[in-house]
Amino acid sequence: MSNSPLATGTITTCRRPIDSVEYAEENGNGKVNIGHHKHRKISSSVNALMRPGRYLSRWIFGALILLMISTMFVKIILIHLFLRVNATITSHHDFLQLPRHVMHAQNSEIWANLGSDKFYKCIDRSSIKTNKSMSNGYILVHANGGLNQMRSGISDMVAVAKLMNASLVLPMLDHKSFWTDPSEFKDIFDWQHFRKSLEDDIEVLESLPPSVANIKPFVKAPVSWSKASYYSRDILKILKRQRVLEFTHTDSRLANNGIPDSIQKLRCHAMYEAIRFTEKIEQLGTKLVNRLKENGEPYIALHLRYEKDMLAFTGCNHNLTEKEAEELRKLRYKTKHWKEKRINGTERRVLGLCPMTPREAAIFLEAMEYPSNTKICIVAGDTFGKNGLKALQERYPNVYYHYNLATEEELKPFMQRHNQLAALDYILALHADVFLYTYDGNMAKAVRGHRLFQGFWKTINPDKQNFVRLIDEMDNKKLSWKEFASQVRLLHVNRTGAPNVRAVAHSPKQEENFYANPFPGCICLR
Repeated sequence: MSNSPLATGTITTCRRPIDSVEYAEENGNGKVNIGHHKHRKISSSVNALMRPGRYLSRWIFGALILLMISTMFVKIILIHLFLRVNATITSHHDFLQLPRHVMHAQNSEIWANLGSDKFYKCIDRSSIKTNKSMSNGYILVHANGGLNQMRSGISDMVAVAKLMNASLVLPMLDHKSFWTDPSEFKDIFDWQHFRKSLEDDIEVLESLPPSVANIKPFVKAPVSWSKASYYSRDILKILKRQRVLEFTHTDSRLANNGIPDSIQKLRCHAMYEAIRFTEKIEQLGTKLVNRLKENGEPYIALHLRYEKDMLAFTGCNHNLTEKEAEELRKLRYKTKHWKEKRINGTERRVLGLCPMTPREAAIFLEAMEYPSNTKICIVAGDTFGKNGLKALQERYPNVYYHYNLATEEELKPFMQRHNQLAALDYILALHADVFLYTYDGNMAKAVRGHRLFQGFWKTINPDKQNFVRLIDEMDNKKLSWKEFASQVRLLHVNRTGAPNVRAVAHSPKQEENFYANPFPGCICLR
């Protein structure tokens, strides 16, 4: 130490330390001033401690004791403050005040995947003998509907071509649906990857070969939900006779169950592996996913489906104005291929057959304990109605679409190409930490099945019939928020994407869709 004689190199006279000298001092009246003596003694002791001379070890020991006491004091203050903050969290809204990373950490179970080591993808067909004989003919197909309806239909046509040992020409896409998208197969899908991936099972051609190019195709709409024998026996006879078949529809043309195991595996191979989006779609979709997951933050993909076409088709008009409801009714009557015209929207909602409103979706998420700072990506079209997303954004302000995640320049190649934009939404939904769908349509089925196939990624399937009953009871003051939220969570304990065998029913329309749950068929127990 700089104050130490040894440090300065000087020699001083040895003397007894002042704090070891015992003496008494008179106060001038001949009396001994004991108090003053004590004061001097204490003062000299403190000075000695503060002076790191020959007694350096004592000085260091005292400094360490002081540091330890100060540290404990600070810890006590911090613990006290934490307990005071924690004690204020008494209502279901209070947790929203915590920092985002703290909230996610404390409620990790709401983001947890339900994957199991007991299951695995089982679509490897390397051990299955492939039929290498000459093709029995050629199939032209018109894939009808929106993006995901076309994807599942094309996957079925791959299976149908296999059943008939036929060559499949690149499918033609629907340009007459609600969105009237002019995109062709090559604009949306990586057609070379599609052909290469399926070469061990079927032949995929860009167009009819010259030898049959002038043959007039035999046009037919296959029977919905058909068994394998319908194609391998009945339709095959027509194909061998006509050489070229043209299917006008592809949606739901193959049964969910009772199909040979090898064909079920091929359906999954086509749907989840062979049908891949173009490189430009995949690259932008990946960019958008990464932007949402910045700083390791999770996000929910919400398939709200509260869109004009869906509301008109289902007849649902809850929370809409009379003018808006009438607009939907006119659209329903104008669209010829929608068979149902007179629909009671109130009855549909009570039965759980309507898409959730933005308000219902927000309340559902809140009841499931997702904090208000959760990132929510809407993977659907524009929300219908003058109020739009207002009710959702009041509770969850961090709402995103593909168009506010991407730059104007990035989206420019996709403008007015609704199926290509839907492909971006599909990628955002597939790779979300949680996927929540509010209507069990074609996209919901496709994404749900794909996430199950990938390893039972968390996917929430709302029990809308019971949820509507509960929310109406709460709105009518029959349930408190605490009672309502507790019952909602209890309802959905087993509805978050855990492994469940595909439900079979007497009617194909009533049973679980194969592409919504490819277990069994493409997912197996170890």
